[in-house]
Amino acid sequence: MANKRMRKASLSEMKDKYIGKEGTPERDSYEYELKMEVLGKMIKAARKERNMTQEQLGNLIGVKKSQISKLESSANSATIDTIMKVFKALKAEIKFHVKMEDNFVNLA
Repeated sequence: MANKRMRKASLSEMKDKYIGKEGTPERDSYEYELKMEVLGKMIKAARKERNMTQEQLGNLIGVKKSQISKLESSANSATIDTIMKVFKALKAEIKFHVKMEDNFVNLA
């Protein structure tokens, strides 16, 4: 029986092959969705760490429980203002880094 060697590929190579190279609309969309999913999970984890229900968090920032649920499942439809309010209500710090050419702009 012949011993075949499997070629190893990095995650970056797999993304390039199956999603698209960096800078393509498909890859940009994938990366954005992934970041929003991670953000939603962070909101949920912080809320649970504070022993809060979705309804309690919603009441603190003036939205309904269903909106918190949507944020936690995917933060795609959230405005930066809403995200900042959520983390402030959770007494959690969040920072945004915006890169403009070679300079970073920090938003806190």
